[in-house]
Amino acid sequence: MWRYIAKRVAHALFVMWLVATTVFLGLRSIPGGPVRAMLGQEATPEAVASLRQELGLDEPLPVQYVDWLTGMFVGDFGTSITSGAEVGSLIAQAAPRTLSIALFGVLLGLAVSIPAGVLGATRRHQPADYAATIAAFLGISMPAFFVGILLAIVFGVWLGWFPVVGYTPLSEGFVPWLKSITLPGIAVGLPYAAGVTRMMRSSLIETLDEQYMRTALAKGVRSDVRLYKHALQNALMPVVTIAGIQLALVLGGTVTVEIVFGIQGLGRLLVNSILERNYPVTQVTILLISGIFVFMNLIVDIAYTAIDPRVQYGGDQA
Repeated sequence: MWRYIAKRVAHALFVMWLVATTVFLGLRSIPGGPVRAMLGQEATPEAVASLRQELGLDEPLPVQYVDWLTGMFVGDFGTSITSGAEVGSLIAQAAPRTLSIALFGVLLGLAVSIPAGVLGATRRHQPADYAATIAAFLGISMPAFFVGILLAIVFGVWLGWFPVVGYTPLSEGFVPWLKSITLPGIAVGLPYAAGVTRMMRSSLIETLDEQYMRTALAKGVRSDVRLYKHALQNALMPVVTIAGIQLALVLGGTVTVEIVFGIQGLGRLLVNSILERNYPVTQVTILLISGIFVFMNLIVDIAYTAIDPRVQYGGDQA
């Protein structure tokens, strides 16, 4: 198992380096750059040259790359080109907001999807199955920002139960914090739950039709034991896979949801930094989001062993 984890960690580090390099080179290949974005197209060549030197953009590209990568290793993420603020402080301020929304959405999605999928699979062609299937299709067809707008109108404007703008830090109280992330968390959690529900239902139906399940039934094994001890454990393997893959849906959904609810999270920070050609902020933000996704996929891979210790990866038992 430890050998496999070491391989996966090394692979994750390589992916992160590849992402960092691609983002660094990709941003600098976009026409315009931060100098033109700050000074405008009518700026004189002297002003452009002076600002480029001030920002360190006059150095050769390999020098800029090595300086940035070296700074990342020692915890120096640079400063924002537009505001002069430390990139680390901007990330530290925005990350808890995005992670709170994403974590709420994932936990809500799993809490809803697993029981709904089991209910649909064990009551095939019954009203409960039809209701779960219709709800899953609706969840998949509606993007997170649209769900967020509906939730804000109904529960924020009409009923007044939750705030529709802004984020309350956890340091100001658990209840205000929870209320501020409930609507955006539901908005990103429902599409996530829809995809996992469909996979849970189809995987469990396929497992229940296996020969060994018929054998367990013939031997008189109780229905709850057959479901929760035998069928559910095997059915969870593809569900864990799709749940990990669709984390990208949650992280992507937070970008638009933060705009809907006026939350200054990583999504808003990334969009604004791209529009401003703010290289340091854009690079670190994309790297952080990619790191979250890579880390969660690593956790998903390792979770396979908890579900089924017989799983092997590339000939090595995990």
